[in-house]
Amino acid sequence: MQGAQPTSSLSLSSTPVEAIAVPVVLRWLAMLLPFALWGTAMAAMKPLLQEISPLTLAWLRILPAAVVLLPAVVLLGRRLQVDRRDWGWLLLFALVDGTFFHGLLSEGLERTGAGLGSVLIDSQPLLVALLARWLLGESINPIGWLGLLLGFSGILCLGLPLGAFEHLWLEGPPVLGSLLPDRGALLMLAAAAAMASGTLISRWACRHSDPVAVTAWHLLLGGLPLVVFSLVGPLADPLRLLPQLSLQQWGLVAYASVFGTALAYGLFFWFASRGDLTGFTALTFLTPVFALASGLVLLGEQLRLLQWLGVVLALGSVLLINRRGALWRA
Repeated sequence: MQGAQPTSSLSLSSTPVEAIAVPVVLRWLAMLLPFALWGTAMAAMKPLLQEISPLTLAWLRILPAAVVLLPAVVLLGRRLQVDRRDWGWLLLFALVDGTFFHGLLSEGLERTGAGLGSVLIDSQPLLVALLARWLLGESINPIGWLGLLLGFSGILCLGLPLGAFEHLWLEGPPVLGSLLPDRGALLMLAAAAAMASGTLISRWACRHSDPVAVTAWHLLLGGLPLVVFSLVGPLADPLRLLPQLSLQQWGLVAYASVFGTALAYGLFFWFASRGDLTGFTALTFLTPVFALASGLVLLGEQLRLLQWLGVVLALGSVLLINRRGALWRA
């Protein structure tokens, strides 16, 4: 009887470990999913700009996403109503992240290449880290800063063309003048700043309300001004106002809206409303990694040595940032 006790104790102690390990894996997969979806949503949006104006594409992306998310909140048994104490922050959240971010992103995407645009938009973890350090008092420490710099170096390797590095190596600092941001790059950089600010604002907008419901309402409220701006004003394009798209193009719109916005933003702002904001948003560095991986698997594309280096740097940065506390104490 005594000899059987260790076996029984071992089986009982191993069961909780397995039960805990599965939710942890699922949680990490759910945390990575928004960035995987964003990595392909940009590629889906780019060809649509040949047929419709940027602001039209912006509201076509976020308004249907809100229509999908609002009933999903009810079906999930979550509270759809926003607490009156959060409405001021919600309106600011809708303006900054809904209207400004998506409008700037679409306008910038039309005027810049996908590679440089990805680098600039994926630089927002640096901005989030600075804002979180200043406004929320989150600790970063030298290990975290090293991880942020590695992540930014990684997206440079992933996004910028090889020719830019070759010219910099051969010609030195004078070539940096040709790499100064143009109008499209400035729009993408402004979009990154808007999303970084919106990510922090979402913390206050969800203090007394469900984060998924707040995400849905902010997409709806932020999309309405985009509809108005696409109809009137200097950015309106009457010739491209009503989209006449093929079935395949509508499929790209649906993917960018339902998966690249409704699902991705619902998960993103749910995780952003709790836990370590700097560590979570550092996963943005993996967005171009997922974009390249999809091209590798679906299109048979090959990665250059510089891109492989970017992948390693991006993965290393995420590890350093999320383990910065333990590594710094060690």
